[in-house]
Amino acid sequence: METTTKAKRKRTKKVKETTKHERINDILLGPIERPLIAWLVARLPSWVMPDHLTLTGLLGSFITAIGYILSNQNPAFLWLATFGFVVNWFGDSLDGNLARYRKTERPRYGFFIDHTLDTLSEAIIMLSLGLSPYVNFDVAAIMLITYLMMSVLVYISTYVRGVFRISYSKLGPTEARAIAIGVNTGIFFGGNPVVSFSFGTFSAFDFVLIFLAALVTGIFIYNIIKQGRELSREEAPPKNNSRKSRS
Repeated sequence: METTTKAKRKRTKKVKETTKHERINDILLGPIERPLIAWLVARLPSWVMPDHLTLTGLLGSFITAIGYILSNQNPAFLWLATFGFVVNWFGDSLDGNLARYRKTERPRYGFFIDHTLDTLSEAIIMLSLGLSPYVNFDVAAIMLITYLMMSVLVYISTYVRGVFRISYSKLGPTEARAIAIGVNTGIFFGGNPVVSFSFGTFSAFDFVLIFLAALVTGIFIYNIIKQGRELSREEAPPKNNSRKSRS
């Protein structure tokens, strides 16, 4: 019985150590976004809960997906996809902030639900973009892979460094949505010119995603090297003082 109690206390201590982390969100649009979020969370009705906002963010990803898929019929549905990005931003950006504002945080539950549904949302959006007439499916899949790579980096860094970094090089989910909205608008008014090569045909939207995928991959590799070196210095390999016994 005593052993079980000690083990339970040890697990509880480990959970507290894991969920206690510093949150960094130093994004380019932060000076605009932070005051807006603070204004919104202070005015949300009392019946609105963080879970409602998390589900709203997921709903936004489905709206975006429907818009991209229906754009095969009419480019005007790009506006529906853009509206979905706004809904996704509203839910995804306000859920945790509302919990912190009301001091109703549930660290493990919130972290788990928020980021698993974020991953689902990104998969829905990127795969639907690949089903639109504007982006090659393989390019959309590559962009999704790079997003998942960065997600793994963020979560591992949270565990080993105690730092949950939402932004890298001033870029975060808000900037990604802003770029997507800008491209949607540009395509609606200016079209989506294509360039043909011997190995395939690529659109302007393809090139935007290829550039972003290359940028994210570069950030990913840089941080592997940087954080790996820092951790190596902080955790020097133990010295082997054992001596081989003489035969």
